[in-house]
Amino acid sequence: MFSEKMEQFIDNLPPMDLMRSEKMTFVQLIIPAESAHRAISYLGELGLLQFRDLNADKSPFQRTFVNQVKRCAEMSRKLRFFKDQISKAGLMSSSLTVLQPDIDLEDLEIQLAEHEHELIEMNSNSDKLRQSYNELLEFKIVLEKACGFLVSSHGRVVSEGRELQENVYSNDAYVETASLLEQEMRPQSSNSSGLRFISGIICKSKLLRFERMLFRATRGNMLFNQAPADERIMDPVSSEMIEKTVFVVFFSGEQARTKILKICEAFGANCYPVPEDISKQRQITREVSSRLTDLEATLEAGIRHRNKALTSVADHLAKWMNMVRREKAVYDTLNMLNFDVTKKCLVGEGWCPLFAKAQMQEALQRATFDSNSQVGIIFHPMDAVESPPTYFRTNTFTSPYQEIVDAYGVARYQEANPAVYTTIIFPFLFAVMFGDWGHGICLLLGALVLIARENKLSTQKLGSFMEMLFGGRYVLLLMAIFSIYCGLIYNEFFSVPFHIFGASAYKCRDTTCRDAHTIGLVKYQDPYPFGVDPSWRGSRSELPFLNSMKMKMSILFGVAHMNLGIILSYFNARFFGSSLDIRYQFVPQMIFLNSLFGYLSLLIIVKWCTGSQADLYHVMIYMFLSPTDNLGENQLFWGQRPLQIVLLLWAVIAVPWMLFPKPFILKKLHTERFQGRSYGILNTSEVDLEAEPDSAREHHHEEFNFSEVFVHQMIHAIEFVLGSVSNTASYLRLWALSLAHSELSTVFYEKVLLLAWGYDNLVIRLIGLTVFAFATAFILLMMESLSAFLHALRLHWVEFQNKFYHGDGYKFKPFSFASLTEDDD
Repeated sequence: MFSEKMEQFIDNLPPMDLMRSEKMTFVQLIIPAESAHRAISYLGELGLLQFRDLNADKSPFQRTFVNQVKRCAEMSRKLRFFKDQISKAGLMSSSLTVLQPDIDLEDLEIQLAEHEHELIEMNSNSDKLRQSYNELLEFKIVLEKACGFLVSSHGRVVSEGRELQENVYSNDAYVETASLLEQEMRPQSSNSSGLRFISGIICKSKLLRFERMLFRATRGNMLFNQAPADERIMDPVSSEMIEKTVFVVFFSGEQARTKILKICEAFGANCYPVPEDISKQRQITREVSSRLTDLEATLEAGIRHRNKALTSVADHLAKWMNMVRREKAVYDTLNMLNFDVTKKCLVGEGWCPLFAKAQMQEALQRATFDSNSQVGIIFHPMDAVESPPTYFRTNTFTSPYQEIVDAYGVARYQEANPAVYTTIIFPFLFAVMFGDWGHGICLLLGALVLIARENKLSTQKLGSFMEMLFGGRYVLLLMAIFSIYCGLIYNEFFSVPFHIFGASAYKCRDTTCRDAHTIGLVKYQDPYPFGVDPSWRGSRSELPFLNSMKMKMSILFGVAHMNLGIILSYFNARFFGSSLDIRYQFVPQMIFLNSLFGYLSLLIIVKWCTGSQADLYHVMIYMFLSPTDNLGENQLFWGQRPLQIVLLLWAVIAVPWMLFPKPFILKKLHTERFQGRSYGILNTSEVDLEAEPDSAREHHHEEFNFSEVFVHQMIHAIEFVLGSVSNTASYLRLWALSLAHSELSTVFYEKVLLLAWGYDNLVIRLIGLTVFAFATAFILLMMESLSAFLHALRLHWVEFQNKFYHGDGYKFKPFSFASLTEDDD
């Protein structure tokens, strides 16, 4: 009678959106070819249908719409090229939508080709002009710097004509620089035994290696002079300003000249002719300066024209990229569909939520109407053999908690979702380890800043760490709130206790308070109303008291958390109609866990309520070793010894109860089902066995491997029995990390801040305050919070979720334009 009432009560509970994934249906679409593109576009805007690839056996180049995909990919390449050029030019893409008539894909393709051709031509001309400008600028710098090195030796002057003839030019453009240069380059007779020189310019970073190589090649028979260039020169490839150095190498002999020229070529040094005659130097310098002025004007005009062209593209770039991205996604989806035998219709299959069927039908009707198709789109549900995908409707608050669960494994279809409980339990367990209301306020301020700037930050491209922090802003908010709450219970504000909720329940024995840390304080009034009494701080029994409290509290939280997981396994079994799991898994698990650790939790609560001095370690150990012995002073309540014996017997019985019945019953049901005596239902299925494909029938008619089932059940039972002990011990990390956080905070406060404050020196105090602030921010707020986060994550994934959560499903990934990113280009 009681069980029936409980079932009625459970059935009448309101449904929870996040508790079970959305009901899914498998649908088939038969779309006329003329309305296929529009229909897929409308479904992409709706974003509630996950298509199944019907051409998985074909390569991408064998699919129907491969040419359209290639065209979209080529347009994406051009748009990325425009984006890079706009970025290099320092222009910003317009965030305002420019009014422009709708353009189809073909016209856009033509426009993009024209813009690309124009831009490539402008870039090519600009590069040529920039190269000529750089060469003239280098020539001017070499003329100015190299003249000081050219001194005559013993009255012998090197012939300018011979010098100009023997120097090598880095660019043929200088052949026609000026008439004077042509005159200087006329071949003249040269004296091979005379002193010669080569002048040029090289990158400053290569200078040391260049000089060393010259010295080795000529065996020291050369004179190397250098001077830094006054101006930086732009690299045409990277657009960076590079420091260069002018050099002049004096040498003798034809062989040395050949070696030096080859080394210059290898190091990328540009050589320029410098006459020794001062009047000719001045005339060449004037000519070069004149040409530089003309080139500067030409370059500026070219840059203005190029920026104007890029600005016109930038106004429409975002819209064009979005359009091409959508078109490519549509054709990629169309490639997942098959043509029917008439080649006039496309057939598609996929999963959609049950609640979205009406919306999808309405979208398909609009597609038929807008494409002026004479034939409507057929949309009808079908039976499917494979398991449906898992889909939870989340919002900005619940999505990070769902991601925490999905990182462990996506829920099986319609399986109980741990994210419902993770929303509160996860930040609470974090706060148990991180409890300090001063640190909690710091986290709260950080979370509030992220939430206040939510609209601005959501549109920006953040770094990986900042993106993760922004995505979990509401997790951080709850973690901060619970940290403040637990910090008030622990009465710790940066490890300092405060009398927030009234006066302490303890006082000193005399006015001097000299016995406070030895004999102890005297209780003179009712207990402190909320949290830990501040008088425990610094007392001789502070650490034993806090350790005992936090350790017992961790066990209570752990047993409650694991019981919740086992209860959720009951709801899973009941939802899927598996009475075997309820009788031979849920019931013995509840009995085993609570006979041992539930009983331990009861002893902790009774000890707290009665103030007993019983040793719980002794009680639990001798419950197994000597269950019939008298408890003596460790007895907490009447009837404790017979209760322990009964609980121990239940725990022993629960182990074979979990192990043996289920495999034998499964074997019996399988035998009866396939030998024709009776037909029991093991798993509900909407698919008739005769109508299933061969692969499905083979799956259902495979041999029942009893040994495999029995071994699996044995592993599961042993894992639960041993895991009950290890998992309960694992929750002691709540105590350990809370103690570590408190002690670390105390060390920084007492050994850094108070120690520095003890000096009557402002500099030492400021240094102490700075060290304390950095230690609090980087060690306590960052490293400790990360540690507590990871430990809370482990408690959820291992200790809690392994009681009920399979996590072997797969996510619902609908075709949606909203989910497209720049990576899809």
